[in-house]
Amino acid sequence: MLYVFVFTQFRTRKSLQLLLKSLWTSLRYQEPLHRNRDAVVNSVLFPDAGTQAVMRQTLQMRKCDQARCGSTRAQEDRKLKDTTKRDYAARIARVLDLIAHNLDAPLDVATLADEACFSPFHFHRIYRTYTGETVTQTVRRFRLHRAASDLADGRHPLTRTARRAGYASPEAFSRAFTAAYGVSPTAFRDQPTDPVDRLVKKGDSGMSNARNVRIETHGPVKLAGLAHTGPYIDIGGSFEKTAAYAHAMGLFGAKTQMIGLYYDDPGSVPAQALRSFAAITIDDTVKADAIAPLEIRDLPAGRYASTVHQGSYANLHKSWDWLYGVWLPQSGEEPADAPGLEDYLNNPRDVAPPDLRTVLRIKLKD
Repeated sequence: MLYVFVFTQFRTRKSLQLLLKSLWTSLRYQEPLHRNRDAVVNSVLFPDAGTQAVMRQTLQMRKCDQARCGSTRAQEDRKLKDTTKRDYAARIARVLDLIAHNLDAPLDVATLADEACFSPFHFHRIYRTYTGETVTQTVRRFRLHRAASDLADGRHPLTRTARRAGYASPEAFSRAFTAAYGVSPTAFRDQPTDPVDRLVKKGDSGMSNARNVRIETHGPVKLAGLAHTGPYIDIGGSFEKTAAYAHAMGLFGAKTQMIGLYYDDPGSVPAQALRSFAAITIDDTVKADAIAPLEIRDLPAGRYASTVHQGSYANLHKSWDWLYGVWLPQSGEEPADAPGLEDYLNNPRDVAPPDLRTVLRIKLKD
């Protein structure tokens, strides 16, 4: 309609040429027409002052429309990018699930890329962006973690543990395990039990002082994460998925902590029925409907008994057994109706298993 109006106003062939040139520039280079306003609305094209005023008003209206459209497009682009990030995170989460539940399978890149619906070439880069390591590193770390748990419990012969970890010979497994854990598989399996455990066996009355336990008061903390059902030692896959989603949603900050909640006693509940929660700390302003499929849970304020475990996650159960079975009965405290909590002070991707530090906390009655 604007262009029809303009064409009815031209006075000379030169006027028409100038108008067409200006319109062509606008269309060809996607340049808003208001930028050429002075070239279009001038005394040569529109000698009549009234016509010039109408044209300027019309072009100003178009300028406003373009600004609104530009803002709308920017919002749509942001929504599209957020949707794409979450879709990528969901695909990577499927891959992490496949790895965690199929450690005995070959787990070749083609299979994992197909699970994520990415080409193998792009899959490598996207996976590393969301997890911070390569697929090969994740698979090796998960398998060695399971092997450490097997060795700590003495549940399998060394040859079977090596085979379950994906190594054709005990020698190859021994080299890989020693590089990761700092000791050979045999030494790890046969290492003396925790010094506190030895005190327990001797019935030493001073054993409650063998570890440093602090009673601290903490404020409420909001968590976002994924529920895990199954052996506690296998919760790593759920943490990896939580981290992938959190990365896509921009939830990580300078003070973000990785927290595990453990609801059941592994001594009285079957391993496959154990309930836990793999989470990160989040800001109080985060809403549940904005971070699906992550779930929000709240840690209540109160008094907590805390001790630090240093070393492989495969031996965490020893520290828990001591905290519940030795320190708590002698402390004069009673546990509140709340899950046990693990606060992970460093990352197994960044440090060797012997250097991992984990804070164990029990909420106490006020």
